[in-house]
Amino acid sequence: MALNSNNLKAALETISAHLPEIEHELNSADSQLGDGDTGVMLSRVIKALNAAEINPDDLGASFTSYARATASATGSSLGTLIAIALTTFAKATKGRQEIAWLELSTILTLALENMSARGGAVLGDKTVLDSLNAIAIAIKDIDDPERISLVAVRAAQSALDEYLPRSNKVGRARMFAEASKGLHDPGMLAVLRLIEATRR
Repeated sequence: MALNSNNLKAALETISAHLPEIEHELNSADSQLGDGDTGVMLSRVIKALNAAEINPDDLGASFTSYARATASATGSSLGTLIAIALTTFAKATKGRQEIAWLELSTILTLALENMSARGGAVLGDKTVLDSLNAIAIAIKDIDDPERISLVAVRAAQSALDEYLPRSNKVGRARMFAEASKGLHDPGMLAVLRLIEATRR
């Protein structure tokens, strides 16, 4: 089974079932160094994505719909990065009904480049980019969705653990660099929790 609009929608519906607990945890993590609204923002985005129309015959069109829904749902920095990633996937899959799971790593890497160019963060800054990069590397050459899901969870957890003792170098948390050591970056935590939710 390849990646298509229908299984994307199914994954979002699965995530939605676990939104309340994810939202609470992310708000709590963000409140230690930020505005405490990462969970609220992400919940708003997921709900907007679920309400967006998909095109079963054009995966790129579905990603475009998701990117627009995200941009409309929030103007936050993390939300903007999500929209950029979705736009990258839209361009890479335009006019295609499905893509092989093997292509995920390559497209995700391209999305990371675009996110970095727009947001200004680079690998090593302790952001969502570090989690996504770890996942892109880990899932390279894997063509089985179940295996990709499992490996992605492990990669996201490893990245979260690796960066826990480090300081945040961008965003609001950079102003409290020393205090951010020993705390999870909310964006990185979000990546892990969202992937975990798709496996429940």
